Parts: sequence; C-alpha cells; structure tokens
Amino acid sequence: MESPAGEIALEFPPFFRVYKDGRLKRFQLSDYVPPGVDPATGVQFKDVVISPETGLKARLFLPKISGSDQRLPLVVHFHGGGFCIGSALGNINLKYLTSLASEARCIAVSVEYRLAPEHPLPIAYDDSFSGLQWVATHSTGQGPDPWLNRYADFGRVFLAGESAGANLAHHVAVRAGATGLGGVRLLGLVVAHPFFAGKEPDKMMQYLYPGSSASDDDPKLSPNADPDLGKMGCSRVLACVAEKDWLKPRGVAYCETLKKSSWKGTVELIESEGEDHCFHLFNPDCEKAEALMQKLVSFINQD
Repeated sequence: MESPAGEIALEFPPFFRVYKDGRLKRFQLSDYVPPGVDPATGVQFKDVVISPETGLKARLFLPKISGSDQRLPLVVHFHGGGFCIGSALGNINLKYLTSLASEARCIAVSVEYRLAPEHPLPIAYDDSFSGLQWVATHSTGQGPDPWLNRYADFGRVFLAGESAGANLAHHVAVRAGATGLGGVRLLGLVVAHPFFAGKEPDKMMQYLYPGSSASDDDPKLSPNADPDLGKMGCSRVLACVAEKDWLKPRGVAYCETLKKSSWKGTVELIESEGEDHCFHLFNPDCEKAEALMQKLVSFINQD
C-alpha cells in the first residue's frame, strides 16, 4: 500500500504531478547543454545572468561573424512548456535557435524565465519583460554583454515564442508598446502554436496562476480581453498554426482579434498541414519544419 507521502493531490499530464506532502514531479525534464559552439552551424552560445536578485538568466546565440557583417537583427525568444516545464538552456531550444541564428544571420536571446508553480504566474510575464528591458540596456553600446554591444542592431528587434512562450512574447510586445521602452525598435512578433485561454477555466492554469480566472476574460491569457492590445509595440505579426494542433483555433482567433483591434500593424497566418503542436521543435529536420524555418528567416530579413 502506498504511503501517505506518495499520495497524489493533483496531476496534469504531460506536465507535472503534485503529491499531498507538497512535492512536485515534472514528467519532462530538459537536458541541460553547457555553453559552447554548435558544430553543425558554428553558432556560439553562452549564458548570462540578467538579474542577480531573482536569478533570472538568458542564453545568447551568436552566428559566425564575417568581415562583412555590420549589425545583426536581434530575436528575443521565450520557450514553451505550459509555463511549468522547458528551458532556454536545454537541448530542444538549442537545435532550434542555433539553426535560426545561423540561417537568419541574427543574434538570439532566449530568456530563462522562472517556472510555475514554484514561481506562480504572473512571475513568468514579469521575467520575460525584464529580459527585453535588459536587452535594451545595450542600445547605447554600454550594456553588460559585449556580443550585444558590438553586433546587435537595436533597430531590428523581434520577439518570438512557441506555445506558452508565444503567449509571453505577445504580452511583452503589448507591454513594451503600452509602457514605452527606449533604445529598441520592435519590428515583428512571431507566435508559433500559441496558447491562449478558452471560455472554460483551465484547471492547470488555475493552479499555476492563483487569482486568475484562467479563462478568456484574463487579459494576460486572452488578447481579446486586453485593453492595451491596440498599443502593441510592433508593426508585423507572423502567427503559425499546425493542422492537428488542438490549439489551432485559438491561433486563428488570435489573428482575427488583431485584425479587428485598433492595432495598426499587419498579421500573417500560416498553417503547417498534417502536423501537430510544436512539431518543428521535436522533429526539426522534417520537410515542414524546414519550410517553417525558412518562413521565419524571411520574416526576420524582410525589408
């Protein structure tokens, strides 16, 4: 017979389980990859501390630099994982962002926001915005990181994320526009297979986000409920959905919400036929993933 210490209080597969004694078990753990150089692309990657007070970190990706390179576009990225799993410092993120940095000739900064439930929402939202604020401190060439000081073009900054990370990227774009952020010019936002709340309260989100309705009347979880949506601080959005993804309707609805809002930018929706949620991360070498990567490259380098 299982001891009381092993009794399950809550379970949210495929994310985590909570025991009655308060212990938490994640079903998926990210494999940490130490900083180095990607042998396939030559992209260098390293880790930086954004805030010693909170322990907030980021991983930076720098493509091979040639003599002809001037300033490179900058992508600030937020990983997925239901706000409770995943890592900017893990192997899945590594393959995706080394490929993006290499093919788009861009610098990528992936923010290692703190995970719920140990750090309940909205902490991840605040960490994500802090990541962009940290990036902006380099716009004068006097920031703490030499890669950003030397190589980043702060007139060509993009935000990107997948799943929960797409939700975070959207929030950061709106918050930057609503509050103002000197030193950077946000050109675009990429939301891939975005998570936004539905009409019915999401039970896992209720646990991760105390005080929230966990439904589509929460402005952080639903753009349609956000009074600041029209102030979103970028001019272009690329929304990516997958045919078999249960979140596809929410990604499509997101585009319609943007078009009907007072936001003056342009939004493009692309669909990967026959694919499921975040397929491009789990099977990055498949034909559809490569096609999606080329679309992202084109979006970042669009004149």
